[in-house]
Amino acid sequence: MDHPIANGAIDVEKCAGTANVSSRSTSSEKNVATDPAPPIPIPPKLRTWNQRIENLAGLEARGIKRVLPEERHAASGSAYAQMAMLWFSANISANNLAVGLLGPLLFGLGFTDSAMCAFGGILVGSAATAYMSIWGAQSGNRTMIVLRYFMGYWPAKLPCLLNMILMIGYGTIDCIIGGQILSAVSGGTMSIVVGIVIVALISWVIAVFGMGLFQKYERYAWAPQLFVLLILIGSAGRSFNASLQSTDLLTGEPLTGGPLTAARLSFFSLQLSVPVSWSAASSDFYVYYPENTRPWKSFSLTMLGLTLSFMLVNLIGIGLGSGTFANPAWLEADGISSGALILAGYDGLGGFGKFCGVVVALGLINNNVPGTYASALGFQVLGR
Repeated sequence: MDHPIANGAIDVEKCAGTANVSSRSTSSEKNVATDPAPPIPIPPKLRTWNQRIENLAGLEARGIKRVLPEERHAASGSAYAQMAMLWFSANISANNLAVGLLGPLLFGLGFTDSAMCAFGGILVGSAATAYMSIWGAQSGNRTMIVLRYFMGYWPAKLPCLLNMILMIGYGTIDCIIGGQILSAVSGGTMSIVVGIVIVALISWVIAVFGMGLFQKYERYAWAPQLFVLLILIGSAGRSFNASLQSTDLLTGEPLTGGPLTAARLSFFSLQLSVPVSWSAASSDFYVYYPENTRPWKSFSLTMLGLTLSFMLVNLIGIGLGSGTFANPAWLEADGISSGALILAGYDGLGGFGKFCGVVVALGLINNNVPGTYASALGFQVLGR
């Protein structure tokens, strides 16, 4: 069979002209498609206010834009120590202490079973978050931006949305527990709602100014929290029931076999879920570190801060929960709220105990600020 060009069926010159026209048409269409959209007009007054706000000292206006290597902060021993301090400060809070209460009070686990399940879950969950943290310094991108390289542009928006829901949920829990503690300190004269508003407003003020104020706050906020938690151990430790055995809360019979395994697995999974929930935000806080930061350094310091903080507060929570089985006053306080039970641990210290309760309540801001900051970045990722 003859080739159509060879037998004259196709006019080569004519096709060439047509091809040129088609090429020019396609090129023109591409130019139109790639031309930037006209900018949205911004009223001059609004532009002026925006510039004034961005020029405030310490305010971060970057958003999710990549931090270039030349824009990073210089490396130092104190800067790297801040990696561990950030996570330690953010997680020695009453909301994580309340998770420890659930071992004895919800799952019926004894002190030893609760502690071992908590340690195992914390180690696994913290390792996942520590791994994700290494991408912040290496890439200069926020966690949800890094996720685009793993999943693609559009698929990455789904976990971003889920992470925002998670962070807002934890923030809500923080505010509620803080409100419960402040209400208990006031003897009920302050409503829980007022306490919630106080915790939420302070968290918002710190988060809105960005990374600079946030890092400075977390650098020192752990000290009063650690102090009042150690006071709580000294005040309430004598009522911790370290010999408590795992018991079926409905029948009062010892937990054995399948039910015991189920309770252990459930509490282990719960403890794992709390530190691993930070994995979707852990790179957000390291984007200003040098690009040559060693991955092992980011991993180990993040792991250290997470495990120390979670293990400390969960052991206190497990101790308070175990004490309710022998201390009627604690059992009655637990019937009111978990915040009231935490405050009951300071019974016998008078006004100083109430002061410690206020510090514990305000310490929830430490935990609330990183989640609020990460949620704000999530909204930007969804929109861009």
